[in-house]
Amino acid sequence: MDEELKFITDGMLGKLTRWLRILGYDVEYRPDEADDKLIELAKKTGRTLLTSDLQLYRKATKMGVNTFLVDGKSDVENLAKTSKRFNLNIRTEEIEETRCPVCNFKLRLALPSEVEGKIPTTTLKTYKEFWICTNPKCQKIYWQGSHWKKIEEILKEVKKLTE
Repeated sequence: MDEELKFITDGMLGKLTRWLRILGYDVEYRPDEADDKLIELAKKTGRTLLTSDLQLYRKATKMGVNTFLVDGKSDVENLAKTSKRFNLNIRTEEIEETRCPVCNFKLRLALPSEVEGKIPTTTLKTYKEFWICTNPKCQKIYWQGSHWKKIEEILKEVKKLTE
């Protein structure tokens, strides 16, 4: 994983933000930020600005900010185009690289005893591996439940589009 690759996204790219975080990429999501502030933040933090707003793209590019216009017709296409442009690693095997889709903090492996009482008992009995968000204000708990198959299917679709 390229630790240097960091993004900032505008309010139109919430789903792309979540997907990139699931894949382990550091993505700052600013849904309510004005264009000028997004450009300033991207410049100041060295993040690549991802936007689907043509005017913002043009303005940021003119100001020397590394910017990518995300213009796919679907969430899958947006992820595929972004992946292709930045040569992103589309994989699910390295779950320890995953970031919290909600807050962007890294996840850590957790013992079943740590999540007991915080998730449904049936989930605790069914699954053996759990991950907790390292953000003290978030601490969401994740596991590879039935939704994981859907995630893998979508990522396979993305891979096909990038070949």
